[in-house]
Amino acid sequence: MLNLIRVFIKVIETGSFSKAGAVLKMAPSSVARNIDSLEQELGTTLIKRSTRKLVLTEEGQQFLEGAEKLLTQADQLKASMSQVNEEPAGVLRISVFESFGRQIISPILPEFLAKYPKVKIEINLDNQMVDLSRDNIDLGIRIGRPADSSLRARKLLNNYTWLCASPDYLAKAPPLTQPADLINHNCLLLSQDRQITHWYFKKNKEQLKVAVNGNLSSKGGTPLLEAAVNGGGIVQMSQWMMLDLINAKQLEICLADWKPSLHEDTSGEVYAVYLGNKFLRPALRAFIDFLVMKLEQRLSALKDRYK
Repeated sequence: MLNLIRVFIKVIETGSFSKAGAVLKMAPSSVARNIDSLEQELGTTLIKRSTRKLVLTEEGQQFLEGAEKLLTQADQLKASMSQVNEEPAGVLRISVFESFGRQIISPILPEFLAKYPKVKIEINLDNQMVDLSRDNIDLGIRIGRPADSSLRARKLLNNYTWLCASPDYLAKAPPLTQPADLINHNCLLLSQDRQITHWYFKKNKEQLKVAVNGNLSSKGGTPLLEAAVNGGGIVQMSQWMMLDLINAKQLEICLADWKPSLHEDTSGEVYAVYLGNKFLRPALRAFIDFLVMKLEQRLSALKDRYK
């Protein structure tokens, strides 16, 4: 039916069977037969014929609106499928929040670029939200699903957290056996859209909202993590950020029988975000797939270590 629809749209664009035939390299009689076949298949008349001009019926006008959208989608789908087997190439511009960029993205770039030598990457570590279209960014990696309907998002991971501190800090600090004890501790705080003043905890059916305060806050996680390693206080941070430091015994998990969160109702999932009006270029598709594979490997190790 798609070919019949293409003929129908060309007839409407040109205003006659003969002009449409000239564009499509078809005889006018063949064009007319295509329109007849389309009308028979739909069971309705789309075009009123006369010696002077062609006029769309009400049903024809309704069909035209949907047909144009259908052809656009079909052409886009065909274009995307033709790219599936193309070798990834070209410049890939990535914007990612600082901690994820340093710990997850940057270490895997050499391997990715060695695998796809025709790709070049421009990466920007920025905790501020960027406009992908205005700033010409191919891929943004952010916490939380975007509200903008023009963007598409693929969830990379659930951003579960741990409560951690250095062994030296815990040896000198007051006891920490329950969330309420945090009132006696220096808490290292994220300050993103607004200062976080509460941490949330769950254990079985029990849920707690605990007020926290401290002498250091940051929009990015790296300064807080470094402060925690050097005995600066208690930090709540993503598990993927702290795994290596815990394995190196530079940090210890606190309140391990509680499930902490920086948000009351969500884990603050991490998403790969890209423009929704574009089909994925081979380089972008390859990078997202590569990143997902590497994250699965890292999270698998995390699950094996802390079941």
